[in-house]
Amino acid sequence: MTNKSSGIDQAVIRDLANILKDTDLTEIEVEQDDLRIRVSRNVTVQAAPQQYFAPAPAMAAPVAAAPAAEAPKAADKSKNAVPSPMVGTAYLAPAPGAKQFIEVGQAVKEGQTVLIIEAMKTMNQIAAPRAGTVTAILVGDSQPVEFGEPLIVIE
Repeated sequence: MTNKSSGIDQAVIRDLANILKDTDLTEIEVEQDDLRIRVSRNVTVQAAPQQYFAPAPAMAAPVAAAPAAEAPKAADKSKNAVPSPMVGTAYLAPAPGAKQFIEVGQAVKEGQTVLIIEAMKTMNQIAAPRAGTVTAILVGDSQPVEFGEPLIVIE
């Protein structure tokens, strides 16, 4: 099934779209002779709840009273933190010089884009997993991030 006006085989495009669907890729590009076909889909990445395990300490250290009082605050932050769903580069704004998606103290809705992570030259919008108020932004603009690294805190 060839489109007579452009010479593009629509079956090839359908096959590429099926490959995207079957492999959960967001973009695929094929180039042959003077023809280049790029098929992509817009995907919003939802951060899944992660379970973290701290490594066992090599030696037990005496516990001071002051740091023990600080521990619940740290636990609350990690509980309400939005983890990175992938390795990449975090961007706080949609373009250089543009207004940031979120700021500390701002109310966000569930599903609202809070930042972008570029991975393998693909911009992935990271959505708020729940509604709440942004209490901390833990990454800087254009900062590399690891899988599971806390990005922001929403309470």
